[in-house]
Amino acid sequence: MAGIIDSYIPVAIILVVAIIMPIITMFFVNILSPRSPGETKFSTYESGSDPTGEARIQFKVEYYLYAIAFVIFDVAILFMFPWSVIFAGYDMAAILTIELLIFITILLFGFIYLWKKEGLKWEK
Repeated sequence: MAGIIDSYIPVAIILVVAIIMPIITMFFVNILSPRSPGETKFSTYESGSDPTGEARIQFKVEYYLYAIAFVIFDVAILFMFPWSVIFAGYDMAAILTIELLIFITILLFGFIYLWKKEGLKWEK
């Protein structure tokens, strides 16, 4: 029983770091960032030229689908790397491998669904 609990210690450490790191980062940004309130700071800036046209334009839904698909598969890779590093030397490698394969299979079904719905085509 103690071996199983010990195997969750690295996961707990990653969880604590993932919760604390954004708080520390926001704290330092708030302290170290320069303050210069004024009208020019809050004006719109477009590559050195004055803004023209409407700010609200419609994007095609394909752009959003493409971005969501990228985020899903990118986050999946971010989960797989710590998984493989943390649990590399434990006795339950077979169970963890099966769980990871189930996770990859679910992602594969999502990818196939996205492919069938033509969510990966840039323009239809």
